[in-house]
Amino acid sequence: MAEVLQDQRAVGGNQKSRRAAWAALIGTVLEWYDFIIYGTAAAVVLNKVFFPSTDPYVGTLAVFATYAVGFLARPLGGLYLGYLGDRYGRKRVLVLTLVIMGAATFLLGCLPSYAQIGIWAPILLVGLRLLQGFGAGGEYAGAVVLSVEHAQEGKRGAAGAWAPMGFALATLLANAVFFSVIASMPEDQFLQWGWRIPFLFGGVCVLVGYFIRRGVEEPPVYERAVEQAKTEKIGLFTSIKRNPRSFVIVLLTRMGENGFAYLYPVFCVSYVITTLGQPRSTALWAVIIASMVQVATIPFFGVLSDRLGRKTVYIAGALLSMAWLVPFFLLLDTGATAAIILGFGIGLGIAYPAMLAPQASWYAELFDTQFRLSGFAFSRELGSLLAGGVAPFIATALVAWAHHWWPIVAYMWVLGIITLIGLKLGPETVSKKLG
Repeated sequence: MAEVLQDQRAVGGNQKSRRAAWAALIGTVLEWYDFIIYGTAAAVVLNKVFFPSTDPYVGTLAVFATYAVGFLARPLGGLYLGYLGDRYGRKRVLVLTLVIMGAATFLLGCLPSYAQIGIWAPILLVGLRLLQGFGAGGEYAGAVVLSVEHAQEGKRGAAGAWAPMGFALATLLANAVFFSVIASMPEDQFLQWGWRIPFLFGGVCVLVGYFIRRGVEEPPVYERAVEQAKTEKIGLFTSIKRNPRSFVIVLLTRMGENGFAYLYPVFCVSYVITTLGQPRSTALWAVIIASMVQVATIPFFGVLSDRLGRKTVYIAGALLSMAWLVPFFLLLDTGATAAIILGFGIGLGIAYPAMLAPQASWYAELFDTQFRLSGFAFSRELGSLLAGGVAPFIATALVAWAHHWWPIVAYMWVLGIITLIGLKLGPETVSKKLG
């Protein structure tokens, strides 16, 4: 009888784990589509709509500055929304982030242009970008924590990979939607109103994620932690006070990974279009194909981290990403479509996912259950601000200064070395007990 009950609990646990994984995946796809669509639009069109200038580099720098502004709000969102998730439940926060980001994205698609309302256009753009960033601050960490805490022992790497795989699918969806809109109308219509379609579409799609996440249960390991600590007061910074080493490790290891995350699909798309003069479709196809590769490589590296360890896979990804930079830019400079696609396919599709996939479960395992979401979200998003948020802006400024890509390689190598130092300092957590 005891064995039967144990089997029933195992089946129930598997069902809850799968439900949590699907909720993390679908919700992350829909929500990060909202965030990524801004980066794609920044590289393709927003400089002309909101920051008209005779110098293409000036307009691009301005729109990438607003892109970075969104990252200013992400640590605040991670801190506050993570705190709410630790105190009131993972599910509530994940529903709240969907509402915040969906509303901001829909309103971005409704904004008047600079030609219509002047300086108020970029001001409102910045305000909505801040709101979008605040919601994003709690989204990814919440989705990862929900999946990892529901996962069975020995499969947390695979479970944690569902949320980053959602990020890959969101990148694929965002670029595919933009490509479809660009291909379906003349450029003057695209600049006038067509660019709004992806934003309006994203705001509506978030409703689907809302209904999916409403049906997810809280992880048992979280409920036990809450029950055991009923009398303990939890503050905004309690997670950092309790896990200061984990905070520093996440901050350091985030540098290279997040720098590469936004170098490829944001700056390099702009580089291919603005600097190399290639068609928009070439750059977007390269990102679309690389994202399709990611859908296969992210779960592979997540499973591999369960067998070889989080740090081993992460280190391999960092080294490969750094080594691929020079061949990548050499391939871009050929101007050949196949070479550009190959460059993105290996860099964004293979090297980068080897960092992203094991990172998800590793970050969740670094923090205690009671403070996991706030610690994970705040430290990760602070790293996003310092690395990914400014990477496209810095890379564009370096190209404008040197008229060559070699300073970008040096800049990314610095971020990669910082990541390797953080990995050296961090513990291996693959065998750690969560509860």
